[in-house]
Amino acid sequence: MTSQHASLADILDQIRGLDPDYLQMLTATESKKFEEAFCKFLEKSLIHLEENGKNFKSLDEEGLAAGRAAALKMPGVTVSKEKNSNGHVDITVELNQKFPFQKKLMEAKIYDGPVYHIAGMEQLVKFYSTGREGRCWMISYVRQAKIADIVKKLRDRLDADKPHEQDGITSELISKWSFLSKHKHSSGEIIEVGHACCNLHIASSK
Repeated sequence: MTSQHASLADILDQIRGLDPDYLQMLTATESKKFEEAFCKFLEKSLIHLEENGKNFKSLDEEGLAAGRAAALKMPGVTVSKEKNSNGHVDITVELNQKFPFQKKLMEAKIYDGPVYHIAGMEQLVKFYSTGREGRCWMISYVRQAKIADIVKKLRDRLDADKPHEQDGITSELISKWSFLSKHKHSSGEIIEVGHACCNLHIASSK
């Protein structure tokens, strides 16, 4: 092994030690492995918001999107706000060194019931997505208590109504308060929408 190869191996070992999910996301050749790693990568940005919830309690959807976009930025990952894809997408995440090219479209809402969430899904499924991208994401910032109950009721609503040409029922994802729905797209493809809920409830002080 040459010194150059040794140094490259050392770099990979360092990245693996610091953030194995990030390394898997950059190097995965199978779609399933990539999506699992990205789900964990996304969850870390939501945890950052949750841990700083008191600092973000006065922010609107645009302000929260800015905070999450900052938390998603990593080498090799481009994060853009309001980038055009047949409309202004809240957050677009692009992995520049991946082939096939990986782009994530994310719509984010402060949770205000299933109807508002489903309206946000329409933007992703019918307008923003071309059918070429991988899994899209619907992010809900939940400021009410009992987020676990809210997620269950939301899933039940989607499974009952099957909005936006939903194909089958929702399924679990590896991240907490997250699930997956699949939808028939105008391109003829079945596209996936990940739903991730962020717990921004702040208990009132006595």
